[in-house]
Amino acid sequence: MTSPPVGPAQPVGGVVHRPDDDCDESDGHALHLVAVSGINGATPPGARCQWAGLPWSVMAQAWKCSGLRWSAQGPVLAWDGGRLSPLSWGKRVSFAAAAGVRSCVGARGYPCPLRAGVSGRSAGARCEECARLDRAHSVAADGIADDPRPYHVYLAWFGPGLVKVGITAVGRGSARLLEQGAVCFTWLGAGPLMAARRTEELLRAALRVPDRIPYAEKRAVRAALPEKEEERAAELSVVYEKAVQLGGWPETLTREPFRSVDHVRAFGLADAPAALGEVRELVAGGSLSGELVAAAGPDLHLAAQDGVVVLDTRLMRGWDLVPSASGEIAFPVRHFEVPAAHRQDGLF
Repeated sequence: MTSPPVGPAQPVGGVVHRPDDDCDESDGHALHLVAVSGINGATPPGARCQWAGLPWSVMAQAWKCSGLRWSAQGPVLAWDGGRLSPLSWGKRVSFAAAAGVRSCVGARGYPCPLRAGVSGRSAGARCEECARLDRAHSVAADGIADDPRPYHVYLAWFGPGLVKVGITAVGRGSARLLEQGAVCFTWLGAGPLMAARRTEELLRAALRVPDRIPYAEKRAVRAALPEKEEERAAELSVVYEKAVQLGGWPETLTREPFRSVDHVRAFGLADAPAALGEVRELVAGGSLSGELVAAAGPDLHLAAQDGVVVLDTRLMRGWDLVPSASGEIAFPVRHFEVPAAHRQDGLF
């Protein structure tokens, strides 16, 4: 096996990339996401080649995931220690939650001083104290009022009837929209933070456009997306026209023309089968295995034995992750109630 790089070992993990020459890849397609790949893709000490049909030996360290990120090349899983694992469609994702409890991930880069346990259903994976500290320094929670950076105001569409308004730092580009799972979006304007915030509040008050949409609602309507890009942008265009006709826009906000940016292909949703449900929580000893067919926001769409399920990767945070000994789903799954032909009414 490939030797790990020289240096102190860190509990990081990721995708086991295509095997080295020392591994015998039997079928040419098996690529397991397990919490055991080493630094820069090297296999960690104690692991043996899974493609050769050999078992993984017991390791001294478990591995922790810090969530899904979006790069210019696509979705990337991030691991504690700063390592990244690029993902691509068709790869098999397979892992299990080790015995024990899920631990608080801390806040603002600092570990939880209490090492508190957290619920398996918590997307934030933080105890009350750490969640409070994290929100206190958040632009979204108005925790920062003097940020000198320019901000974009955007409209984002997540599916029929689901349009929201929001702000993001201009320097971040469209990363925030990818992270939220926006199917398409358009910029409204750009300016200082407080001007962007006032514009956001104007749309909320005058047009009843929300600034938050629960992820459960976003997931449930992904199977109901129109096939054509112009159809997906239609509702966004209507809301944009109503927004620019409003009075009371801050003078320091520079308006931008309507231009819908579509993420369906970036998310892999164009060719992916409709998801049947979502993983509700991870539990100790549970496992999951499936082929990656799409990803949106923090979600992985995995084709398992009984159909496609959605895994919110935020649920992976705080768990010690180990290789899966089973190819079946052993986590609770909630099935979607919204049929594929469902169309919600628009906002207006």
